[in-house]
Amino acid sequence: MRRLFTSALASVAILGLSACATGLPTKVSRFEAMPPPNGESFFVVPMDPAEKGGLEFSRYAEMVSKEMQEEGYRPAASAEEATMIVQLGYDVDEGRERVVSDPYFDRWAYQRRAFYDPFYRWRYRPLYARHHYYGRRLPYSYGWDDPFWYSPWGRDHIRSYTEYRSELELDIRRAETGEAIFEGSAKARSRTDELGSLVPNLITAMFTDFPGNNGETVKITVRPEKDD
Repeated sequence: MRRLFTSALASVAILGLSACATGLPTKVSRFEAMPPPNGESFFVVPMDPAEKGGLEFSRYAEMVSKEMQEEGYRPAASAEEATMIVQLGYDVDEGRERVVSDPYFDRWAYQRRAFYDPFYRWRYRPLYARHHYYGRRLPYSYGWDDPFWYSPWGRDHIRSYTEYRSELELDIRRAETGEAIFEGSAKARSRTDELGSLVPNLITAMFTDFPGNNGETVKITVRPEKDD
């Protein structure tokens, strides 16, 4: 069984902005009218035609395929032979600098007196999509509150870091009619822009309790696998 947990605590966001090894808090939204897995077949295609045949896309498509098979659907050899077409898209922005300060910082005692600072400010850098695929919901237009970030040395009352926002989209349509039967998005923030680390976590979050409740948005954090 997949190891995961969900949390509404603000402090959990610290994990998402640290290394992926600690877990990636993700917001997952899903709209679904999926048929039961009764002989239904699928084929995974990229939302961006330029990704077709690419090694990176092929890796992620294989992950999605394994998840679909675990749900009881069977892979088809081609789009022409499938009853469902699975469209996969993913992206990460160029990042933005975030600056936070602690109004309760005691510069003489070098002590932090608050765990959360609601008075933060943004310093923006221009956002440009790394991959311009034909998704329906990009570019990004969402944000969440941060926990307070501070110096590990206990001295700096102003901290800055780069925050990246990533998104994965998964749409499923009936091959014969083009009717939409699933539309999902998984969004996360992190301190890395490495798609090779982000996309697998986003895929796992997308398929947690798949297909989910229609119209519901949930917060999911996938626990990292422990080394044997």
